[in-house]
Amino acid sequence: MKLSFSLFLFLLVATVGLAQDKKALPSPRAYVKNENVEISYGQPSKKGRVIFGGLVPYGEVWRTGANEATEITFKKSCKLGGQIVKAGTYTLFTIPQEKEWTIILNTKLKQWGAYEYQKNKENDVLNTTAPVKLLPNVVEKLTISATKDALMFEWDKTNVSVPMAF
Repeated sequence: MKLSFSLFLFLLVATVGLAQDKKALPSPRAYVKNENVEISYGQPSKKGRVIFGGLVPYGEVWRTGANEATEITFKKSCKLGGQIVKAGTYTLFTIPQEKEWTIILNTKLKQWGAYEYQKNKENDVLNTTAPVKLLPNVVEKLTISATKDALMFEWDKTNVSVPMAF
């Protein structure tokens, strides 16, 4: 009887533990790579949630993805949002608003989320804005892309495109 109860208790704890682990799984890591830019970011999904102004509050620094903050590498110097950015790897943050986003590049790498952004704010090397455009259809997963002339963010019904030139 004591053995049966112990086995039951073990299975109960193991089942609850596994169920909690499933909920806590991190968003998958997504990668963008072309001749000039490489981006690594946690790619969250909408899953029926209100994204901007909800899950991602307006007016607050966001890691621009999930889990570890997004990192972007420029293989050569460029202009982003009209400002010169030296070749190198940066942490990318944004501050979403309804009508425009602020895009921030910071030299402090390997940050988890935006929890320590204020402490590392002095490492910012770029702060620029770009307008928000509404998309006709919902984009389920946060998608960051880099074309020859823009760095683009799309999620839910939001599109933000930052001019980029090499």
